[in-house]
Amino acid sequence: MLYELAHLALKLYTVPKALSALEHYATAASARGRLLGCWETEHGEIVGRVLLLREFEDAEALADERQRILTSSDPFGVGEHLESFTVNSYAPFPFVPPVQTGHYGDVYEFRTYKLKVGGLLPTMAGWEAALPERTKLYPLTTAMYGLDGIPRITHIWPFPSLDERVAIRRKSYERGIWPPRNGPENIAHATSSIAIPTAFSPLH
Repeated sequence: MLYELAHLALKLYTVPKALSALEHYATAASARGRLLGCWETEHGEIVGRVLLLREFEDAEALADERQRILTSSDPFGVGEHLESFTVNSYAPFPFVPPVQTGHYGDVYEFRTYKLKVGGLLPTMAGWEAALPERTKLYPLTTAMYGLDGIPRITHIWPFPSLDERVAIRRKSYERGIWPPRNGPENIAHATSSIAIPTAFSPLH
């Protein structure tokens, strides 16, 4: 099981039209992969940024869809609304269960850590030890490592609200549950995005 996370930068004031077309692209009978989630980012650059998470059965299926997107004059069915896009391939941490769609929170946090050289295996070892206690506070959507580009991990967390996000994270620090051992030591650069599920997102 592999994942694709697409970052779509949409032209200002085109998001409603673009989301309607994107929903059709991702859910039509001809759609490739399984749609897991679609979110609008809430902070950062003032541009219509949308995140799209899809699941693929294997590398061949993911590569076929990647080729289709890269050679299309209408990528994701929203070409007329796009300023730019990036697509990244991921594999889940081997001890993390497959993504389960459903209602988990009104806000989601996407955190991406670019890793130091050789940092992936010790990072995953620390996560494997720490996740059971951390997910008792609130569930994890997924944690995954990049298969292309810069060595990195991306983890996605749902929260009931922004206030609850702060409270849950503070509790995990105070109890010594988080961050995982070998985690911060292997981060070269970190980014975080807060995103809101769209109306058609299976993860919401």
